[in-house]
Amino acid sequence: MSARLKYGMVGGGPGAFIGAVHRAAIRLNNEADLVCGNFSYLESECNEACAELGVDPARSYYTFEEMAKAEGAREDKIDWVVIVTPNFFHYPAAKAFLEQGINVVCEKPLCFSVEQGLDLKRIAKANGCLFAVTYTYTGHVMTREARQLVRDGVIGNIRMVMGEYPQDWLLDALETITEDNKPWRADPKLSGRGASVADLGTHIENWVHYVTGLKIEKLACNLDVFGEGGVLDNNVEALIKFKGGATGMYWTSQVAIGFDNALKVRIFGDKGTLEFVQEENNYLKVSPRGKPPQIYSRGSGYLTDEAKKYVRVPTGHPEGLTEAYANIYLDFAAAVRDKKAGLMVNEEDYGYPTLEQGIGGVEFYNKCVDSHEAGAAWVTLDD
Repeated sequence: MSARLKYGMVGGGPGAFIGAVHRAAIRLNNEADLVCGNFSYLESECNEACAELGVDPARSYYTFEEMAKAEGAREDKIDWVVIVTPNFFHYPAAKAFLEQGINVVCEKPLCFSVEQGLDLKRIAKANGCLFAVTYTYTGHVMTREARQLVRDGVIGNIRMVMGEYPQDWLLDALETITEDNKPWRADPKLSGRGASVADLGTHIENWVHYVTGLKIEKLACNLDVFGEGGVLDNNVEALIKFKGGATGMYWTSQVAIGFDNALKVRIFGDKGTLEFVQEENNYLKVSPRGKPPQIYSRGSGYLTDEAKKYVRVPTGHPEGLTEAYANIYLDFAAAVRDKKAGLMVNEEDYGYPTLEQGIGGVEFYNKCVDSHEAGAAWVTLDD
C-alpha cells in the first residue's frame, strides 16, 4: 500500500460543527492523517483541540500564517490543508498555503470577490497546487448518477432548471440579533456581501453546473432581509438564463418555516426530467418522456459505473453528509497521489469541485447582489 497522506486544518476547533465533519469524512477513507492545525484564533482552544485530536503540540499553531510558513519549510510537510473558517478567512488562509506550495481544500463560498478568486488561481498555477472547494452535495452518489445520466443524454437537451434551498434556522435568531450579537453569517465583515445567496445559493449554482455543465449567461435577482435590524439577505429569488437557451429559477431562504435543509433541484429536458432532493439523497427521481416516473436507489446494480465507484454500503443502508464529503476527499486524494507520482493532473477529471467552480460561485452571488442593487435588473456574467 502506498504511503499515508498527511493534512492540516485551519479552523474546526472546539464546538465547530463542520471541522468535525471534514475530519470524520477523511477518516472514512483511511488514507490520510491529521498532523497539524491552527484550530482557533484563541491559544487555549488551539491547545485543547491539539490534545483532543492527538496532534503533536510542536505542530499546533496560533495563526494560519505561522502554520503555512512552518509547514512549507518542513521536509515532511502536509499534503494539503483544510480551511473550515468563516468566509472572511478563506482567501488569506488559502493564499498563505498556496504560496508555500501546499494543496488546499476550502469550504465555500471560496472568497469575497472574483478578483480574490482569480488571484488564488494564479498562485495555485504558479506553484503547481491542487485546489478543491467542498460543495458537499456533489459528493452524493446520486449526484454522480444524475451527472452521468445527463452526459448520456437520458433527459435530452435541457430546457429548464428549478432549484430551491429553504431552511428555517435563522427564525429564532432574528428575534435576538443585535449589532453586538449576531451569527457570523449575518455579519458582512465575516460573511461578505451576501448571506443566504452566498451560503445556499452557491450550492444550487454549483450543483446545477456540476451535473449539467450549464453556464449562466445572465440573471435577475431579488434579495429580501426579513426581521428588524437585518443587514444581509435571508431570502432570495433569482431568474436565470443559461448559455444555449435554457432557463431557470432559484430560491433560497433561511426563514422558511418547516424546512430543515431542503435543497431540491429539478432538471427538465426534452426527453425527461431528473429530480434530486438532498434530504432524500439516496434516491434520484427519473421521469422519461411518455413513461412512468422511476426512482433510482443508491447502491443498486442498475446504476451507471460512474456512480457505482462511490457506493460505500449496500442499497437500503442510507448514506449521508459524511459520506458525501468522504467522496470528495476520495477524489482529491487520488489527484494528490498522482501529482506526487509525477503524473499530469487535470483536476476536472477527478470529480471533486475545483477552484474554477469556486470562482464561479463567487461570481454568481456577487452578480445576484449587483442585480438586486440595480432594482432586480438583468446582469450579465463574465466568461
